[in-house]
Amino acid sequence: MKIYFIGQKGIPAKSGGVEKYVEALATNFVQNGQEVFVYTRPHYTNKKLTEYQGVKLISRPSCPTKNLDTFTHTLISAIDVLFRRADIVHFQAIGPASLIWIVKIFKPKTKVIFTFHCQDYYHQKWGWFARFYLRLGEVVGCRLADEVIVVSHNLADYVAQKYGREAKYIPNGVMITDKSVNSNILSQLGLEPQGYILAVTRLVKHKGLHYLIEAFHKLDSDSKLVIVGDGAHTDDYVNQLIELSQADPRIIFAGERSGNDLAQLFRGAKLFVQPSESEGLSIALLEAMAYGVPVLVSDIPGNLEAIGDYGWSFRSGDVNDLTAKLKECLDNPDQASQFIKAAQQRVETEYNWHDITNRTLQIYGLSQT
Repeated sequence: MKIYFIGQKGIPAKSGGVEKYVEALATNFVQNGQEVFVYTRPHYTNKKLTEYQGVKLISRPSCPTKNLDTFTHTLISAIDVLFRRADIVHFQAIGPASLIWIVKIFKPKTKVIFTFHCQDYYHQKWGWFARFYLRLGEVVGCRLADEVIVVSHNLADYVAQKYGREAKYIPNGVMITDKSVNSNILSQLGLEPQGYILAVTRLVKHKGLHYLIEAFHKLDSDSKLVIVGDGAHTDDYVNQLIELSQADPRIIFAGERSGNDLAQLFRGAKLFVQPSESEGLSIALLEAMAYGVPVLVSDIPGNLEAIGDYGWSFRSGDVNDLTAKLKECLDNPDQASQFIKAAQQRVETEYNWHDITNRTLQIYGLSQT
């Protein structure tokens, strides 16, 4: 079976939940014996790279601006796939889903799948027209796709209530780097194991990092705060975060990290914090749980669904409550240890790629070998 992925920036994943999702699914499908193609953007994946772990990469251009990057790349990819033999075309996220109609009209025998990752129109970086277009993409995806996959139960309920159709719940999963790998990232950043709080996210406003920085200022602790990630056409917000942090030398911006460096940062963290105001199902949060890091999250549905009963939460957007919960987490190592073991088991049971791959192949009309 020939399977094409459209909507992601590319693989191998450097950052981004969608990219990690596509990389894991695509490589697992290849191991299952499928022929898999992933469309990539030249500013994310080197266009000279034509194959990755058996996945065939198709580089197509885009207009790499905040508002046009995804639209132009998806448009070119959707037209390109019309001239290829494809059994499955799998669109990612509500923005790219707006162009599902191209494949449905001009390639009607090809099965179209749409994964609904997140209600992106709640993200504060978008202007009114972009939010309108993202909502339109949600409508098109949920109405026209042959099958809709959602990554959380909350989104499944939303699709059922708004569109009157059953979406298939298949969550994100976690890929953990082997524990034998080494990295000197901690010494490079002047960190000691168990000596810092970690946040791993894009530096965009709806991720709530300004709340975390303000709360951390009020925390009487020798621990450092390490923020891993880069902006996404959000220079003003990045500058705001840097300005908020200037007076506190405990705060470290580590930039984008992946692979062994990111694995070591997870393993050495005393606490992982996710203060976001909007999420689908965060892979970074699942990774923290899998690496054995206690977690503190904002009390939005996507975060609470992920941690179950095995982590702390605070009122989203409430700096004082976040400060109090940070102190509670750091002052209760025994409770943290109990959460760690249960959370790791939860990830292994609920969010493993073997099951996710099998369930996705079943939606395609296949069974895993």
